[in-house]
Amino acid sequence: MDQILAPAQEGMDRLLELLGRHSQAAEWYTALVRFLFPVLALLILTRAIRGLLRVPHAAECWGQLALPGGGSIPILHWENILGRSPSADVRLDLPTVSRQHAALLRDDRGLWKVTDLGSKGGTLVNGRPVTEPIPIRMGDSLSVGGVELLFLPLSREEEEELAARRRGERPLSMWPSLLWLTLFQVLAAVQLTLSREKPNVLCPLVFLALSLVMWLYCLILRGAGVKGFEMETIAFFLSTLSLAVTGSSAPGAMVKQLAAVVLGLVLMVALGVWMRDTARIQKMRWLMAALALGLLSVTLVIGRTKFGAANWIILGPFSFQPSEVAKICYIFAGAAGLERLFQKRNLGLFMVMTGACLLCLALMSDFGTACIFFATFLVIAYLRSGDFATLSLVCGGALFAGVLVLHFKPYILRRFASWGHAWEAASTTGYQQTRAMSAAASGGLVGVGAGRGWLYKLPAADTDLVFGMLCEEWGLLIAVLAVLSILTLAVFAARSCRVGRSAFPTIAACAAGSLLVVQTGLNVFGAMDLLPLTGVTFPFLSNGGSAMMASWGLLAFLKATDTREGASFAIRRVKNGKKEASGHEED
Repeated sequence: MDQILAPAQEGMDRLLELLGRHSQAAEWYTALVRFLFPVLALLILTRAIRGLLRVPHAAECWGQLALPGGGSIPILHWENILGRSPSADVRLDLPTVSRQHAALLRDDRGLWKVTDLGSKGGTLVNGRPVTEPIPIRMGDSLSVGGVELLFLPLSREEEEELAARRRGERPLSMWPSLLWLTLFQVLAAVQLTLSREKPNVLCPLVFLALSLVMWLYCLILRGAGVKGFEMETIAFFLSTLSLAVTGSSAPGAMVKQLAAVVLGLVLMVALGVWMRDTARIQKMRWLMAALALGLLSVTLVIGRTKFGAANWIILGPFSFQPSEVAKICYIFAGAAGLERLFQKRNLGLFMVMTGACLLCLALMSDFGTACIFFATFLVIAYLRSGDFATLSLVCGGALFAGVLVLHFKPYILRRFASWGHAWEAASTTGYQQTRAMSAAASGGLVGVGAGRGWLYKLPAADTDLVFGMLCEEWGLLIAVLAVLSILTLAVFAARSCRVGRSAFPTIAACAAGSLLVVQTGLNVFGAMDLLPLTGVTFPFLSNGGSAMMASWGLLAFLKATDTREGASFAIRRVKNGKKEASGHEED
């Protein structure tokens, strides 16, 4: 490797020697790009954010239930509750119909089946009582509590109207944003190179490699018919900032961070393609649950302490955090299809699994990750049950457990003692927060320039305190845009889930979006002393291979909810003129 890079390094040294004679020109360059970077960031993100938020998601219609007196009720999901409850997907407000009477489900081959949910009035398909899940075909009759319905396909006019609505939802072209992002990467590489006394040729080469990976990914997927790259544009922008932060604090780790981006990208695509088949998802849930618990248990036994938490596994020159991968496995295991939600014991087992994960994290003293897991659990548990009373009891139990932990481990309380009083303990427990706030204030709106700050000299500046470092070197404008990007992903997940096809991608996307927001909030507010400093990373932005891979992996859950035409590789394309999605074909 050294022999390959030697000629490039020699050329770099000559260029820098030339630039050194014109140091004033280098200063002018920094002064110019400081104001240019926020403009480029706006050009990159405005189109991506607008593309994710402006499109009204039209519900897909998979059939209809004709009513006895005329009219019909559209079937908008693959998993539908029929009942009297206002929250039912197909509401039949009649006294003979139970609140949750029956379920109409679409299986992996595109066939439909009916399940009775313990109703009093009973459910019939073509006059046959439903005592176990039985298939139903287009044209069959369905009796729900004595109400006779007819299961029918859409008319040609209705299909054409729906197709026209969905054509209006096509994603915006991201090519302009990608061009601006490429320019951003080039200017950032030059800025970091000029800011160092002894720059390494690896810095511009790493940025060049990131640009090539970005364009190669988009071109390959575009050739496969995928059109929506808004989420990936946001992720590549944040990953660019991550490389810049790493280049300032630990230039030798830039190659490792780039490798983490590439591996995370591969993980996202593999996970998204895997989630096309819901039958495969259900088979993998128990394996994912065991993997999440196994990763945390192994870390508890052989983990090494780093930054106050024993959550690292070190193998020679390599170190990683299994808890980051466990986040993906946890969401995968916690999300469930509608047929699983009928079985109460599944929620109970999920609660037991969550308790075991939180116990492992508490014993590692990794309370930041424990908070993230617990917040994700609340989102998943609510979406699976909708039971506020149960969740209130769970929160009460968690609070009691937290008090016990602080009683038996009082040193943890001392770690949080400076919260809200960092300036009073600026030389001790509030040292990191006060320096992060000072650096952020010195950066102003546009920053002092990449590589020209001083916060990077502190431990964990590019991980736990990365928001302060970002504000110092890149300015408050870009730092706020980075936070807004994460919020956009979560808002998109919440909006798209309203018309989600099935329960699993809906729950998984909401959980992933919530996890990203909570983790970002803990990182930002912790560095600014608005919350205790818990030692969690900023998704996509902090230096760290495990965290970067996990962030890209979580993006797969969000991509799986993007049902816009041609927007996601996690949804199969139209085949033979009929819809085909997530491994299911129309009859």
